Amino acid sequence: MSAEENEALVRRYFEEGWVKRNLAAVDDFMVPNYVEHQIPDGRLTSRHSLKQLLAMYYKAFPDMKSVLHDIFAQGDKVMYRWSVSATHLGEWLGIPPTGNHMRATGITIYRIVEGKAVEGWSSVAISRSEEEQRWLSEGGTTDKAYPESGDISLPGLDLERSPAFDALIRNLTWRFRAAEARERERIEHELQVARRIQQELLPEATPELDGWQIAAYYGPAREVGGDFYDFLAFPDGRIGLVVGDATGHGMPAALMMATTRGMLRAVVQSLESPGEVLARVNEAMVADVPPSTFVTCFYGILDPKSGHLVYANAGHDLPYLWHGGATEELRARGMPLGLMPGMGYEQKQITLKRGEGVLFYSDGLVEAHDPHYEMFGFPRLRALLADHGEERSLVDFLMEELSSFTGQSWEQEDDITLLTLRRSPSLS
Repeated sequence: MSAEENEALVRRYFEEGWVKRNLAAVDDFMVPNYVEHQIPDGRLTSRHSLKQLLAMYYKAFPDMKSVLHDIFAQGDKVMYRWSVSATHLGEWLGIPPTGNHMRATGITIYRIVEGKAVEGWSSVAISRSEEEQRWLSEGGTTDKAYPESGDISLPGLDLERSPAFDALIRNLTWRFRAAEARERERIEHELQVARRIQQELLPEATPELDGWQIAAYYGPAREVGGDFYDFLAFPDGRIGLVVGDATGHGMPAALMMATTRGMLRAVVQSLESPGEVLARVNEAMVADVPPSTFVTCFYGILDPKSGHLVYANAGHDLPYLWHGGATEELRARGMPLGLMPGMGYEQKQITLKRGEGVLFYSDGLVEAHDPHYEMFGFPRLRALLADHGEERSLVDFLMEELSSFTGQSWEQEDDITLLTLRRSPSLS
C-alpha cells in the first residue's frame, strides 16, 4: 500500500474508533498481536487490550470529543497529532464520577503492513482539569499532578506502566488531594505553634555562675520532641538541674515533656530532696499518664559556692563525671517516672573540684547510627570525654563528632539533649 493509502486508513480508523466510538474498528484496523508502546514506559500487548481500554474510556467519558489535527504519512509509517476533551461522568478505575472537565493531547505513530497496524507508538499529555486549574488560580494548592513515572496498573490490560494513566487518576482526584494539602497545612501550622510553645518552655539562657561554665544543646528529631532540660533557681543561690526524656517522638512526647516539666516545677516548691521530688512526681504521673508511657529524668541541686551536687535519677542515661583525663558514671537507682506507683529514688551526692565537670545527655546521642548501622555508643562517648573533657566548648565538640560519625545524609532518629556543667580550674 502507498503512503497515501496508509494515511486514508488511519483517518478512517480515527473517525470510527475515536470519533464515533465504534470498537469494531479496532478489529478492522489492527492485527491481533498488535503492540503499542506508550512513551516513556507503557505498553499494550494485544488488540484485545486496546479494545478493553477504549471501552473503559467510552464508559467513563461518554461525551468524549476527539479531534485529529495533523497527519503525515511516509512509507509504512503514519504519524498524527490529536486532542481529546471529555467530562468524567462514569466510573474510572474505581473513581466515581467527578464531573471534572478533562483535556488530553498526543502524538501517535502507526506502522502498517498490508493494510493493518502491527505496531504503534504514542505520547500523551494530560492537562489538569478545568476545575483544578480554576482552584489553583484562586490560590488553592494540591500536590504534584504529573509524576515522573506511572505506578498504577490497569488489571487485565497487560499494561505495565503508564505515566499518562497515573496523571489522569491524579487529576480526577484533585479535590481529594486539595483536601489533603489543606490538612497538611493545618497540621504543619499546629506543629509550628507547638514548636514555639515548646521552645518557650525551655530555658532562654543558661545560668551565669561565678567559677562555673554551663552549656546546653537541644535538637528534636521532629518539629517537637520529648527531650527537655531545665534550671531551677533557689533563693539561697543553689541551682536545680533537670534533664529528661519522654517516650516516643513528636507531639505525644512533647505533651509528656511539658506535663513532667510542670509537675517538677510545682513539686520543688514544697519539697527539696531530689529523691523525694522524683517520688512525688512519679505518683502523680502514674495516676494520669497512659499505660506504657514514661519519662526518664535526672534531677540534681548544685551549690555553686561549695561545688556540692546532690542528685537522684529516674532511669535516665547515667551522667559522666570527668576529671584529670578520667571519667566515671554518676549512679543512682530509680525507675522511670510514670511506670509504677510507690517507687523510691536513691539519692547521692558528690563535690565537684575545680577543673571537673559533668555531662548530662539523652539517648539520642549514644543511639545514633552511622551509614553502616553502627551506634555512636557509650564507650565512644566515654573515650571522647576522657580525651577532650577539658574542651572549652564540649557541647559543640560532641555535636561535631556526632556529625562526622553519622555522615551528611544522616536522618536524626531521636531527640538529642546535651548539658555540660564544669567548674573552672580557677576563679574567673
